[in-house]
Amino acid sequence: MTDAWLPDAWLRGIAANLKIGLLFSTRIPLSHATPIGGADIARASWGLPVIGVLIGLLGATAYWIAFHFNLPPLPAAALAVTATLATTGCLHEDGLADTFDGFGGGHGRERKLEIMRDSRIGTYGACALALSLLLRVGAVASLAGPGPGALGLIAAHAGARATMPLFLRLVPPARPEGLSADAGRPSRANVLVAALLGLVVLLWSLGAGRTVVALLLLAVAFGFMRWLCLRQIGGQTGDVAGALEQISEIVVLLTAAAGGA
Repeated sequence: MTDAWLPDAWLRGIAANLKIGLLFSTRIPLSHATPIGGADIARASWGLPVIGVLIGLLGATAYWIAFHFNLPPLPAAALAVTATLATTGCLHEDGLADTFDGFGGGHGRERKLEIMRDSRIGTYGACALALSLLLRVGAVASLAGPGPGALGLIAAHAGARATMPLFLRLVPPARPEGLSADAGRPSRANVLVAALLGLVVLLWSLGAGRTVVALLLLAVAFGFMRWLCLRQIGGQTGDVAGALEQISEIVVLLTAAAGGA
């Protein structure tokens, strides 16, 4: 039996993958000896829902603090979402804005990709960000208290990130270079583990009935984004994956809000 099969080596591998997921997905300061590449992210992609749980918990903590200082639901929800933005460094918000700017403002595949690489934000991107923030803050504010709000935030961040490995596996890269192309396709095992982790968190947070609704809506959002990016640019980029994460967050939060979580 080789060392690779020993429990401590297996646990070290899990810890290393979760660390890579944290370094990629958040601004939490962790030391790492070597730069993170696309292949590292693909290998660690199974753990993205776990990172989502952590991000949701940090948002829930901000909501709890605001609630106990007697802030009304709307500013408390805004602070909760702000905490998640600070934690992630607006990583996926940037992808959402770039995707909408490129798809909405460009004519032809190459022009769309060029716009998506531009760090400046345009009208389509600004409107997409505004709608995303309004819907997320409004959904969290509609949940009755810090307990349901915490469950909604955890479900949204874990469930949304569980969709990303499958998306990167099923949709080819639109460019021959870049982080998405370097990562390659996440393995089938990574996709399955991420999906199962996301499902467990959704069931725990939302209950069976609302989880079924959330999964149906996530499937619709997934299929629409897959069709749209193939039509617009012939594949996916990191920005498109970020846009999918944002839309999926909104879907789960609205499901929680509609169900009165």
